[in-house]
Amino acid sequence: MSPPVWSVRADWTEPLRSAWTLAGCVALASVLAVRVGFGAALPAFAFLGVLCVLLGVVDVALKRLPDPLTLPSLPIAAVLLVIADPSRWVGMLAGSGLLFLVFAVQWFIVPNAIGLGDVKLAPVLGLYLGWLGRAGWITGLFGMFVLGGLFALGLMLLRCAGRKDQIPYGPFMLAGTLLAVFLHA
Repeated sequence: MSPPVWSVRADWTEPLRSAWTLAGCVALASVLAVRVGFGAALPAFAFLGVLCVLLGVVDVALKRLPDPLTLPSLPIAAVLLVIADPSRWVGMLAGSGLLFLVFAVQWFIVPNAIGLGDVKLAPVLGLYLGWLGRAGWITGLFGMFVLGGLFALGLMLLRCAGRKDQIPYGPFMLAGTLLAVFLHA
């Protein structure tokens, strides 16, 4: 019996084997718990905090967002958010679908500018942004692009990177989503 395809490239787990990563997960989940309160939304946003740290660490270290973290996160986040507030399911679906569409079209038009992992992460983050409402979704989307653009511009001005250099974009997607959570939750 052959191992699953993703286990052959299990190198993505190496950056996660740090006490700092665990501390980051606990810290961000705790901060989000304080922000959203200790109600029904707590498990969903604690999960988001842990996911943000794990994906951010891996993407910065390896410039990839592994499927074993992104793909199962979609149904997990959906269930946790629906449990938190079932009346927001339409917004969640719309937010997820629209954010996926934004990133899928971008990947289709300029496949070298954005990774497929970013496209797979988009619907997960879109669930959270849609749950927050229209203002939260817009804040998250613009936060992603503005934070990523400012970082890239800073690297180019400091001559640390050029126009053709690849910069992991996942951390900015995550940061934009967190910005929306802090402003709209």
